Amino acid sequence: MAPFLAYEDKGPVTPRQPHVPLVPLVLVHGHPFDRTMWAPQLGTFSAARRVIAPDLRGYGASPTTPAVTDFSQFARDIEALLDELEVESFVLAGLSMGGQIAMDCYRLFPGRVRGLVLADTFPAAETPEGVRTRDAMADRLLREGMRGYADEVLERMVAPYAPAEVKAHVHRMMTATSPEGAAAALRARARRPDYAALLTRVSVPALVVVGADDTYTPVSDARAMHAALPDSVLHVIEGTAHMPNLERPEEFDRALGEFLARVDARPQGAGRQQPSAAPPRL
Repeated sequence: MAPFLAYEDKGPVTPRQPHVPLVPLVLVHGHPFDRTMWAPQLGTFSAARRVIAPDLRGYGASPTTPAVTDFSQFARDIEALLDELEVESFVLAGLSMGGQIAMDCYRLFPGRVRGLVLADTFPAAETPEGVRTRDAMADRLLREGMRGYADEVLERMVAPYAPAEVKAHVHRMMTATSPEGAAAALRARARRPDYAALLTRVSVPALVVVGADDTYTPVSDARAMHAALPDSVLHVIEGTAHMPNLERPEEFDRALGEFLARVDARPQGAGRQQPSAAPPRL
């Protein structure tokens, strides 16, 4: 199903020598955004390695139908896209909902993930109140569209003091998102599994990044993930809120670049779980 996803696939013009391969980087956007939220990282890292950034189903240029009904469909879409692109193993990075999708990818096909980057996200399942809140927001988006919501949350997505061009980019992504796609994702996300126990079993290096002023997923959430992951680095980016990759791209890219260099230096397969039969659907 997933080759239907729109995506960016960039890499160096001159291939590197076979004896010094760099691990591909896969970037998963959050809600309600699209792959352009990764524009700084696509520019920075594609000079030396392959970087792939899909639009999730229902977002950006990807089709809204068939609508996602189970959260794991996002992970399966990404898996099928990478199969189509013949990318066997990779570093997987996700922000916010994208981080939760990255965790689901690790749950479903851990043997392909060589490094995990979790930015401004959290692993816990939704509370009953949270389910009601997400369902109510889905109803509202279908009823009213995206603009009112985008206006309300803009200065929580990025800090009030973020550069004007960053605010404009984030607002543009939110208002361009299909209400139908966003609503379907909200309902599926409300019923996602709990990934807390999974984090304790992650056998590859991990990078946890968070904006110091993030009120959606505060630093305390990032510290808890860092403590749960067996092999992780925590990087708190001052002067940013929920989207440090756009608000302070130089610092975000520096932390990500150091992490990628560490993963590149590890022998392929070191510490990774080997592929096994797919677990039952949740």
